[in-house]
Amino acid sequence: QVQLVESGGGLVQTGGSLRLSCVASGRTFSRFVMGWFRQAPGKEREFVAAISWSGGTTYSSDSMKGRFTISRDNAKNTVYLQMNSLKPEDTAVYYCAADLDTAVIRSPDAKKYDYWGQGTQVTVSS
Repeated sequence: QVQLVESGGGLVQTGGSLRLSCVASGRTFSRFVMGWFRQAPGKEREFVAAISWSGGTTYSSDSMKGRFTISRDNAKNTVYLQMNSLKPEDTAVYYCAADLDTAVIRSPDAKKYDYWGQGTQVTVSS
């Protein structure tokens, strides 16, 4: 088991930045592939980015590449999502996810991840 708690969401203007954090507790954090997903009202959960256990490999959605960056600090049991140049269409609940299967990093499918946080709301005003 691992428990995930996201923070850092909020209201920001178009073009602004936010950094989301996800703190993990329970099993050894450094063994997990970590991912960020988002879900807007009426839409399916969408892959944002994923990072390997070491932090050496990352994958990002093409639509967010160059604006969003995922990173992790295993000493702090924390994964981050730095979001820059935010747009109104980035408005969503952002979720942190974890899985022990290293292959999941290549999958944008939310169903592949076993553990989820409760989400943090990001709202971008125009």
